[in-house]
Amino acid sequence: MKPNSAYTAPILDWYGANARDLPWRAPDATPWGVLVSEIMLQQTPVARVLPVWHAWMTRWPTPAALAGEPSGEAVRAWGRLGYPRRALRLHESARAITERHGGEVPSSHAELLALPGIGSYTAAAVASFAYGQRHAVLDTNVRRVLARLVSGEEYPPTSQTKAEVRMAEGLLPLDPPTAARWAVAVMELGALVCTARTPRCVDCPVFDHCSWRLAGRPAYDGPPRRGQTYAGTDRQCRGRILAVLREAEGPVGKPALDVVWPDAVQRERALDALIADGLVDPLEDGRYALPG
Repeated sequence: MKPNSAYTAPILDWYGANARDLPWRAPDATPWGVLVSEIMLQQTPVARVLPVWHAWMTRWPTPAALAGEPSGEAVRAWGRLGYPRRALRLHESARAITERHGGEVPSSHAELLALPGIGSYTAAAVASFAYGQRHAVLDTNVRRVLARLVSGEEYPPTSQTKAEVRMAEGLLPLDPPTAARWAVAVMELGALVCTARTPRCVDCPVFDHCSWRLAGRPAYDGPPRRGQTYAGTDRQCRGRILAVLREAEGPVGKPALDVVWPDAVQRERALDALIADGLVDPLEDGRYALPG
């Protein structure tokens, strides 16, 4: 498929006029700053990420700076962003970048993909946004935009398909820097206009070309799309346990953890999972701490 200029120019023009001013998009943003942002933004809104990203980059402006500290400090600095295993993955990546790549985030997609905890999406995003390369960057927002614009469907399939990847690759402008800008422009369009629940079709720069709108905006007829719950879950329990350890100046005893959650069975299950994930260290004296 050749790039469709009917989509490309309007979306790029729209992005030029409407893009949010985000620090990881600034001209002086480093590849490390881009990588940190991509990990933090997974399943987390920009508004929550911004203060943590700034604090993180102030404390650890390079991979080597983070690699030189215990992984528990990364978990502590992660705060309440959620999914704290991402902090461990960033720490592992920082060590790998320092040891294998002289402290510089690699530009090669293959080398990025070889870093601990870096999947195909993150590798493509960093190669595109930090190094101006030509890759299909398929996050939730991009998949939704392309499903509506090209396929005429309200939502993409539950799991990413090879057909989606081929379609996204076919729409990439041939010039790598333009392709990289296209990738972030489509992502921004999905975040600000072509949203999941209340798309603002009248504000869309490709309103006249959208297959879903032209088909009368047919309702999604795939498998049920389940929203994520949080209250009362093991995930919430894990978060409360971690909050105690983050705020403590040193190891804490079991009683300090027991008071954060009334259900003892669920609390022990959550603590065991945190230990198994490497987020909590059980000490020989019966106390617990963030990993050293």
